[in-house]
Amino acid sequence: MRKALIIISYILAFSLMADGCGSVSATVSTSSLDVSSASELIEALDVSAPGTSESRSDEAVIDYSNTSEGYVMVDYLIASDRLIKAQVKGPETTYTYSIEPEVWAAFPLSDGDGFYTVTILDNVAGSKYAMVLSADFDVTLNDEFEPFLRPNQYVNFSNAPLSVAMAAELTKDCVSTLDKVASVYEYVIKNLTYDYDKAMSVSNGYLPDLDDTLESKKGICFDYASLMTGMLRSLGIPCKLVVGYAGDAYHAWISVYVDGQGWIDNLVYFDGTSWQFMDPTFASASSDNREFIGDGSNYSAKYFY
Repeated sequence: MRKALIIISYILAFSLMADGCGSVSATVSTSSLDVSSASELIEALDVSAPGTSESRSDEAVIDYSNTSEGYVMVDYLIASDRLIKAQVKGPETTYTYSIEPEVWAAFPLSDGDGFYTVTILDNVAGSKYAMVLSADFDVTLNDEFEPFLRPNQYVNFSNAPLSVAMAAELTKDCVSTLDKVASVYEYVIKNLTYDYDKAMSVSNGYLPDLDDTLESKKGICFDYASLMTGMLRSLGIPCKLVVGYAGDAYHAWISVYVDGQGWIDNLVYFDGTSWQFMDPTFASASSDNREFIGDGSNYSAKYFY
């Protein structure tokens, strides 16, 4: 993802019809947040591994008790300095993740309904991996939004009380979903800047930390997209973290669901005179990249988290 981390963007589609609920977004600081209310919001959407449906060995466990809620959880049980991976193969797409031993990780069932195979792999030598454990199961979601409402390895708002509290504060006076999305978006572009040093040094397997991004007020595309996705999900708004290409560059952006409009994939806003396209990551750094973004046709989604 190194190229994408240098030339970065994510797209959010909504018309800026906010009723002023986000007018104070630029002045809200993390130090003024009441995080006591965040725990209730996190608990309502948090993930778990109850063990009612699982595949287990002495080395690992795959818990698929909550497939109807759009996720599976895995844990490699033994301390190891080798690279451990989890592979989630759905009806259409195969997702591969790095996992940290002795830490539960949640992964979305992004393909929706259908047959899945989840495999845990151990890097035994060079590029060779050995299968540690595998599980097969059928998935029938409660609804299509389940995989994109909860925390997972890439959008882990379960350990981000500041981000959840900020989302609640920014949208407390908002009425519509579009108003809430607009308020969160305005906060991000007014408060975050792109971290070029991090983009040059970030390692493979990097995972965003939402609260760190919020407090440091800087990040790479993965951070921007993860923070915004987590904040919107904590509000009960279905949101996808999307990874794909913008031209030749690997990118991360988001797609949000709005009742009556469906999944919105292109960033569109009305500036009072005409419809415009803008990349919010570049916008936060006061850069003009509309020519690169164009009408959104440069963007090609590959993975949904």
